[in-house]
Formats: sequence, C-alpha cells, structure tokens
Amino acid sequence: MTRAFLDDGAIATLETPVVVVDLDAVEARIDGMASSMLERGVALRPHAKTHKSIEVARRQLAAGAVGLTVATLGEAEVFAAAGIDDLFVAYPVIAAGAKGARLRDLSERCRLAVGADSVTGLEHIAAAVRGSAPPPEIVIEVDVGGHRTGVLPDAVGRLAERAGDLGLTVRGVFTHGGHSYAGRSQRVAAAQDEIQGLGAAAESLRSVGIEPAVISAGSTPTAELSAGGAVNEERPGTYVFDDRQQTFLSERPLDDVALLVASTVVSHGAANGFVVDAGAKVLAKDVAPYLAGHGSVVGCPEAVIERVNDHHGVVSLPDGVARPAIGDVVWIAPNHVCPVVNLVDELVVARAGRIVDRWPVDARGRNT
Repeated sequence: MTRAFLDDGAIATLETPVVVVDLDAVEARIDGMASSMLERGVALRPHAKTHKSIEVARRQLAAGAVGLTVATLGEAEVFAAAGIDDLFVAYPVIAAGAKGARLRDLSERCRLAVGADSVTGLEHIAAAVRGSAPPPEIVIEVDVGGHRTGVLPDAVGRLAERAGDLGLTVRGVFTHGGHSYAGRSQRVAAAQDEIQGLGAAAESLRSVGIEPAVISAGSTPTAELSAGGAVNEERPGTYVFDDRQQTFLSERPLDDVALLVASTVVSHGAANGFVVDAGAKVLAKDVAPYLAGHGSVVGCPEAVIERVNDHHGVVSLPDGVARPAIGDVVWIAPNHVCPVVNLVDELVVARAGRIVDRWPVDARGRNT
C-alpha cells in the first residue's frame, strides 16, 4: 500500500492512535456493491456490525439496500431509534429475561426478523412476543459448512413447522459462509456451498408448504460469488471499509482499503524495528495463517507488526530497511476491520487529504 489518507497538515492535527476512513473510497465501495447486487437481481441487506454507524447505514440505504443486518438486539435498538425500520438480527436470538422485553419492543417499532436454529430459541421468541403486534418474522439459520451455528438444510422444514405451531411466521433461510475466510480456494468453494445449501434448505421449507420469501447468504468474501441460483439476498458487511484480510482473499491491491489506523512511532526500543502507539486496543488481535503480523504498514511492506500489547505495536524490520523517526505518524491497514471499529468512539472522515467530518460509532459496545 502506498497512500496515506491525509496530507501533512491534517496529519499534524491528529491525536493518535485514530481510525480514519477515506470517504471517496467508502462511497465507491457502497455504490459498487449496490450496483453488483442490482445487476444480479439480488437484494442487498448490509451487515452493520462492521461500521456500527448511522451515517454509513443511511448511505447504504440511499444506494439501494433493502434494510440492515445486525448481530445483536443492542445494534438493532440503535438503528431503530435512528428511524431505520427494516432490520434483521442474523443471530440465533435467545430472548430470555430482559432480552424478551427488548425483542417485543423492537418488534413494535420496526419491521423485524430474527434468526433461529433451535426449538428452544423459537419457544423463547414466541413467549417474549406473545400478544405483541406484529411478532418478528423468523429466518432459520442453515449450516452449509462453517460449522458454527445453524441446522443442516434438510432439518429446516421440521424446525419451520415447530415455529408455525408456536404462532410464528417463517420468512426464509439464511447462512454465513464463514469457512470462506480459510483461504483463496476455500472462498470459491464456500460460495458454492452457500448456493447449494440454501437451495436445499429452501426445498425443505417448500416440502412443508412454506414458500421462502428470503434465501439469504452472508459473507463479504463470497457475496459476489454466491449471488445466484436460489439466493435472493446478500448480507456482506466488511466490504464497506475492506481490510487486509479481504484484499488478500479476493486478490486485490491493499490500496482498495477504505479504513486505516494512524499511529505514532513512540520508541526505537525494538531491535531492528520500532514501536507504535496502536496496540491490541485499537488493532485488535486477529491474525490469519496467510498474513504476517497484526496489520500492514503503509509504504513499508517489509515491516511486520509481530506482536501487540494493550497500547504497543511492536514492529520488526529486516536489516538494511530504514525505520521511521520517533514521532513520525505511520498508517496501518488492520487485518480485520470489524473489531477495530468497535474499539473506538469515532471515525475521522477524510476526503482529498483533508478532514471533512467525524462520525460517531453509534452502536459501539452494543454487544447484547
């Protein structure tokens, strides 16, 4: 990667570490995904857990998204309060205790769908919303190879029948091709797993007399590969900013990334390297077997962020490579952008080298 997001004058005003987004790149990524899904005749419901930002969400909706995906009731509450009225909690919600009351309140404020992959989950949802109008719709989660949550495709019909017995309406099926993150070839295979597994799950619904309105895949690495066949909705999230991991998996240049961490060199204490003020509490700790270190330093591909402590990023350099001076600001492309955003209060917004805005991370920490 060769570019920073701000000119020298703007960099001098930063208090690092700080997360900066390039607005031109964000807008291009939003418009590009929206156009790609429109060409394929597939609805786009972006996952807001990446950006957690009302401002970004509004831009996605203005570009043609049909609604938002969220991971938690807390995220849904933030976006519903902002007037975004079509939300899907893509998670097997267990609406027990206080969460039951929160689910009922949300279902009365917006068009709401929630994920389920067990009879117990359905029973909690039904009990929580009994008497509310309307109850949330159910989207049954399918395991197509990620082996995290979800039922096998041929079990969907039986679970949907139980939902009907409890007075709940099944909207359709969804999956997350998380095994796409294992590598480049696995990304392509996972997209096919999504298409085939969701197709089989849809047939399982039809076998019990339910025509699925939504057949939803969800993974940035596979979004444009699985948008076909039976799939009629995609839920990518990371695409809006991109990160080091995504560019590797899709074989694109790191310059496509729309979010960077600006960090100051605070020490030369590391042999043949340096230390920056962006540690685990900004960069997080995600690593991948196909990437060296905890991020990529702009303009210095030889640098490896070999370890992160809370507030230290320890960077090694090969012999003969000049290290930046203490006090210099360096730019880092994080491995996985989603936890990075959740670690900060705001995003500094840049355009053409200048700071043009600051966006709050509105749903930061809304993890329940």
